[in-house]
Amino acid sequence: MSEETKSETDRLDEARAALVEAALPHVAFDGWTRATMKAAAADAGVAEDIAALAAPRGGVDLAAAFHRMGDARMISQAAAMDLEALRYSERVARLVKLRIEVVGEDREAVRRGATLFSLPIHGPEGARLIWGTADAIWNALGDASRDYNWYTKRAILSGVYSSTVLYWLGDQSPEAEATWAFLDRRIENVMQFEKTKAKFKDNKLAGALFAGPKAVLGLIKAPGERAPNVPVGFPGRRR
Repeated sequence: MSEETKSETDRLDEARAALVEAALPHVAFDGWTRATMKAAAADAGVAEDIAALAAPRGGVDLAAAFHRMGDARMISQAAAMDLEALRYSERVARLVKLRIEVVGEDREAVRRGATLFSLPIHGPEGARLIWGTADAIWNALGDASRDYNWYTKRAILSGVYSSTVLYWLGDQSPEAEATWAFLDRRIENVMQFEKTKAKFKDNKLAGALFAGPKAVLGLIKAPGERAPNVPVGFPGRRR
């Protein structure tokens, strides 16, 4: 694509990506801050006015962009992987591992991002980023659920992913072996929960007791076509 045909959005995306790459050597010392943003702009040769448009909140926007770039790299690499021979739980674990591995050389940047998004003012955005990662993993695995399971899958995987990242940040074992063992245990916990849920669902007495809540859950749909009178931006819909 030539410079003449690039849209303003394309140019800002390129500038933001250049800023993130240039910021990584500075993040270990200054965190995801405006100081890092200023140094990154100078190193990447991005004009201050363009940098301000690409990342209006400075380091916070760069940290969020860094996280989303990790998701994009995971999606790209997952598309070239053959996971058919693996059990479904193993496929999930493999993509969680892949998502961590694609940023493995930038552990300090991840650590600084985790610290930043643990602050109350940035906590909601951090939760959205983790949810986005879980969504990307399920989509890469071809998840076809469109009911309330769409939400429960992503909520559970968000917990698995975030806890595994935190474990990985403190892991000093060779090749992060302890982290992958931790991940396997978390996935096994989830599988045990799913087995218990399946047994509960097959129980006739439990089915009768929870017929009402089940009917309500049946109204919940995954994000898609908006239902009438539902404002834009809501995460899902119901019939």
